[in-house]
Amino acid sequence: MRLVIQRVSSASVTIDGKVNGAIGKGLMVLVGIEDADNPEDIVWLAGKLVNLRIFDDESGVMNCSVKEVNGDVLLVSQFTLHASTKKGNRPSYIKASKPPVAVPLYEAMITEIEKQLGKKIQTGIFGADMKVSLINDGPVTILIDSKNKE
Repeated sequence: MRLVIQRVSSASVTIDGKVNGAIGKGLMVLVGIEDADNPEDIVWLAGKLVNLRIFDDESGVMNCSVKEVNGDVLLVSQFTLHASTKKGNRPSYIKASKPPVAVPLYEAMITEIEKQLGKKIQTGIFGADMKVSLINDGPVTILIDSKNKE
């Protein structure tokens, strides 16, 4: 499972001209799911996400988590995070899970983030054509892969 985490001043996801989810200060998170992902990946990534210290403290040092600043989370599924560009110029998405595998894992991720954050999060709709808008604060963008724990 891969996450692209962006610290934002605001973010929203629009589907068919209607805002489906929107947040103010918090984290805009893109999640890519592959068949090898499991519940342990979800728990580990959700813990990293809600406890990642990338918000400024009173001294202006990135020392606070989204949970500590009472920020929000917007989670959007993004199969293209598992694109392989090894051969040619057309990405292959063979590693990205198909809906029967990915949807339950995506829903479990939503539940686990809400549990660890202690409040409801905003989301996109799995498989929908979504328009994402955000103001990246910093900019701060972090990549995390549960199969490559650096």
